[in-house]
Amino acid sequence: MMGGTDATGSRKERDKTLEKLEKDRYSSSSLVRGLEILRLFRAEQPTLSLVEIANQLGINRTAPFRLLFTLQSLGYLKQNEDTKRYELTPKVLELGFAYLNTLQITEVARPFLEKLRDETGGSSHIGILDDTAVVFVAVQQARGPSTVSVSVGSRLPAHATAVGKILLAFQPRELWEEILLLSDLQSYTKDTKTMMTAILKELDVVRKQGYSVSSGEFEVGIRSVSAPIFDETGRAVAAVSVAAHESILPDERVEKYVLPAICDSAEKLSAFYGYRQTKRMG
Repeated sequence: MMGGTDATGSRKERDKTLEKLEKDRYSSSSLVRGLEILRLFRAEQPTLSLVEIANQLGINRTAPFRLLFTLQSLGYLKQNEDTKRYELTPKVLELGFAYLNTLQITEVARPFLEKLRDETGGSSHIGILDDTAVVFVAVQQARGPSTVSVSVGSRLPAHATAVGKILLAFQPRELWEEILLLSDLQSYTKDTKTMMTAILKELDVVRKQGYSVSSGEFEVGIRSVSAPIFDETGRAVAAVSVAAHESILPDERVEKYVLPAICDSAEKLSAFYGYRQTKRMG
């Protein structure tokens, strides 16, 4: 019995290797490198030098020069003439907004997000799963001063956020460990779960209850609540969430008002996609 299992596992590994080799034959290394360069720029490093780019990519410093020149020519990067450091240009936004424009849900969700914001006092969001991170594609910021700073295009770690956990939980169970193994299970606060066993256990609970609540796991004092949005095949394609300071979303208020509102919005947005509960996957 064990021998059969090992043989099956070996075949699967061999098939995956062959599939990867086949894909590699058709991939463009220049395009891959160019996209990798664009992804290096983020809030904590808005500008980069040629040396820094080469070091972070793990390649010789002469290799990215032609790509940087091309990205400059296309208008996606610019170089400061004094410091010689590179930075992104607003043209990069065209790539993101072109994608967002294909997501009808961003427009359909607007009245739901506005209602959730007004009723709960928190910021409301729509997020999608991108590899091991959550990308926010629609946002309605809370009125007045707010400590929750999330904008369209923000990427947050899935394992440390309510919206991320709900999206992970409704992936096929056999993919849970695979996704988490690819994740950088970084600790952001003392309450961040970083042990695989603890996260898997929580994902099972989240999947059964149909919603996720996270308190202080990514940012101290911030609580978020999220529920999944399913498409017509029963696949979780996005999630709706509300986030605010714990004083605005105390436990009793979350249970009595916020959870019913979130789940109702998620159900109606799922209906937009043609979802029927009997079709849920996994």
